[in-house]
Amino acid sequence: MSSEGEKGSVVSSWSFREGVIFSILLVAAGFVVEAARGAQGVVLPPWPVNGIVLLVFSAYIVVVALVLRENSFFKWLGGIPLGLCLIIAIAVLSLFGGVLPQEEGAGPLWARTLRLNNVFSSWPFALTVFFFLFNLGLSLVWKTVPFRSSNLQFILFHAGFWIALACGLLGSADLQRVIIPLYEGRSTDRAYDAFSKAMIDLPFSIYLNDFRMEEYEPWLALYDPGKDQIEVDESGKRDGAAEGMMVSWQGVEVKVEKFFPFAVIDAGTGIPVPAEAGRGVPYAFLSGKNDGKPFSGWVSTGSPFEKPAFVEVGDRLLILVNGSPKKFRSEVTIRSGEDGDGLSEALEVNKPVSIKGWKLYQMGYDEKSGRWSDLSLVEGVRDPWLPAVYLGFFMILAGNTLFFWKGIRKK
Repeated sequence: MSSEGEKGSVVSSWSFREGVIFSILLVAAGFVVEAARGAQGVVLPPWPVNGIVLLVFSAYIVVVALVLRENSFFKWLGGIPLGLCLIIAIAVLSLFGGVLPQEEGAGPLWARTLRLNNVFSSWPFALTVFFFLFNLGLSLVWKTVPFRSSNLQFILFHAGFWIALACGLLGSADLQRVIIPLYEGRSTDRAYDAFSKAMIDLPFSIYLNDFRMEEYEPWLALYDPGKDQIEVDESGKRDGAAEGMMVSWQGVEVKVEKFFPFAVIDAGTGIPVPAEAGRGVPYAFLSGKNDGKPFSGWVSTGSPFEKPAFVEVGDRLLILVNGSPKKFRSEVTIRSGEDGDGLSEALEVNKPVSIKGWKLYQMGYDEKSGRWSDLSLVEGVRDPWLPAVYLGFFMILAGNTLFFWKGIRKK
């Protein structure tokens, strides 16, 4: 009895020093596993196995917390000192994830050997998070049973944190991120999964009615073919071309006499005339001097259907460069198998459309064709665990709100 009492007193006196040692040994053990297994990382099981794992883990925490509540070792496992040390370990590992490129085959050899180039799926990170969830779960059960209203703020905040972290990590195995190539006038219900490198079937089809793009105004540039580089004008700016504007480089002065945002070459005169946006390209008529010698001529950005126009200035060329994309979107019709004409939507960047548990984002297009692109790239994201993660966040928010409300009431 005396020896057991001595052991219990030793364990009960453990605090931050033992927490630091435990955390370091835990991370080191993870790195040893990575090195021994060839940096293969942790492969999380998909649904329903990950759901069963989460339920069993939760039940185990509850049973241990209630049965071994007075055990000194488990008191330390669920205590604040170890929890803070594990949080610091997670933060340090996350720092590697923010500094080193997180891609297969990227980074120096030592980082790849320890899987620091995929740190969030590595054994050190998995072991640390596992024990942190265990630590947080024990303290949460102890605060919940028996229930006291004074502990509600603690329960909401820490339960929300536990749910968001556990569901976010285990649910990552069910996260799907695919690329859907769409061509104007065609429909598809297939997408490319970059993770499995395979085509998958979607529970809906998408028909691309039209791809539209708006661009900023084109800008004038002086191009040196010998050096294959564009020279910046003396103002250092790239202002959009406009009628009457003046631009100068060293020895070269230019004035924009005319500017058409959209124009085509008139077949009879060979001179650009205004046209509709769908047909025309930007044209500008320039006049100026190169080392005192006058020049003039038309410049244009060109398109997939016609060559660009430029003005020779000595051994350099005055060109008109397309403005960067301002906004682009895809007008689509989505059909999910039900009767009807389908759902007409406009897909834009950062403005997703939800359908059948998927979120669809405008991702890209054929950059060589620009606004004449008949290819639109759409990203599809499916994350069935996201509602659980959101629930955790809302519980954290409710806990913080209750904390501030208590502070206000005390004042």
